[in-house]
Amino acid sequence: MPKILILRFSSIGDIVLTTPVIRCIKEQVPGAEVHYCTKKAFQPILANNPHVDKVHVLEDSLNKLVQELKAESFDYVVDLHNNLRTRIIKTRLRKPSRSFDKLNYEKWLMVNFKRNQLPDVHIVQRYLDTAAALGVKDDGKGLEYFIPAQDDVDLQTLPEPFRNGYVAFAIGAQHFTKRLPTPRIVELCEQFQQPVILLGGKEDAATGEEIAAHFDTLNTTHGTRTTSNEQRTTVYNACGKYNLNGSASLVRQAAQVVSHDTGLMHIASAFQKDIISVWGNTIPEFGMYPFRTRYKVLEVHGLSCRPCSKIGYSKCPKGHFKCMWDIPFNDLNFNEEANTYGQI
Repeated sequence: MPKILILRFSSIGDIVLTTPVIRCIKEQVPGAEVHYCTKKAFQPILANNPHVDKVHVLEDSLNKLVQELKAESFDYVVDLHNNLRTRIIKTRLRKPSRSFDKLNYEKWLMVNFKRNQLPDVHIVQRYLDTAAALGVKDDGKGLEYFIPAQDDVDLQTLPEPFRNGYVAFAIGAQHFTKRLPTPRIVELCEQFQQPVILLGGKEDAATGEEIAAHFDTLNTTHGTRTTSNEQRTTVYNACGKYNLNGSASLVRQAAQVVSHDTGLMHIASAFQKDIISVWGNTIPEFGMYPFRTRYKVLEVHGLSCRPCSKIGYSKCPKGHFKCMWDIPFNDLNFNEEANTYGQI
């Protein structure tokens, strides 16, 4: 029975994007015992995955983690992070391994010289290539996310206007330059002719309240706000009210999802939702657009300073933030063929 270790320490979206590798190893390598190593904060993403036999977590001590992993006597290591810590782990385990190619040089060329030598391949396929030596092949099933029963949100517990359909809008993102300015989120919410639930962590709650405050009439019973003009948009600020699994449950039950380049976008892909994907300083060509689901990309084409980073910044390096302020919101209809980047 081969014992295989997968390494990926962070973050939410990246770990969700590795789920096809987990599944394909478990289902295609005869008798495989699959272990996954990540940071403790991300353990809940994997805790309910039926293809993972054991999760190992990095807390304070890398040495302690290495000793724990040594005791398992792995046969093979699939490194889907490829950073200093995973290299230390592989060196000390002394087991056959393969590391994910992060394409740092190609991304550097794109960021600094706008020379696109990036492959037209989704990152999921590149993750799968990392496990190819095990005989693993893409099974075509896409991403997975498993919600424990206790975290599944009963829609009847929501304010009444949101029990019969809504748009889920993930307003957060790790970096400022990957988030729409608040007035633009308000503007985008106004485009929808159905209720909108704002999703994010506690750090997004104040922004969510500001967005909801735009919609004039406060319903004090349910904590929702609606416009006085024909009540066109109803908004519920759910930021900080649910854990990640609860937010994922609301994404799963949404009619449509709007998201920045962030983890909830990939969770939405796992549930094969229609996604409006908003891109600022980063670009879909980096290979992390929604995977195997229908989606539309909102972005500014032809902006000379974009992409300015492969990750993001705490403020716009140029000061104008045109990559977000100038995005047109005039093509949100899914009746036409959705945008694609590479294979979907």
